[in-house]
Amino acid sequence: MNNIRNRNIIIAALIIFAVSLFNGCGNTYQHLSADEALNMMKTEENYIIVDVRTQEEYDKRHIPGAVLLPISEIKAGNVSSLLPDKNQTLLVYCWTGRRAEDAAKMLADLGYTNVYELGGLVDWNGEVEGNEK
Repeated sequence: MNNIRNRNIIIAALIIFAVSLFNGCGNTYQHLSADEALNMMKTEENYIIVDVRTQEEYDKRHIPGAVLLPISEIKAGNVSSLLPDKNQTLLVYCWTGRRAEDAAKMLADLGYTNVYELGGLVDWNGEVEGNEK
């Protein structure tokens, strides 16, 4: 009886360890304020600005040089053709920051190692371009 109980405890401990290993040790992302992102863009060279909104939203206003990668494409796993280098610095934004946060987490979970979520365009102090200034 004692052997069965000990075996069950060991199995439970191994399951908990495995779950924590897969959930707790994954890649993460960092949050940047708009000012921190602007500073990074002035001092760094090798980064991609990723707009995770829809094409319509992007056409209205976006950060100059941003590539459009709608969050729906990230959810579908259609990322590698646009972002082939998983070590590339990614600056992710949307309109208010909610989708950017979700997208940054998904990109980190997909193995991207330098993901920065910079919130939303509503808080952006830098330049914008598009057909709705």
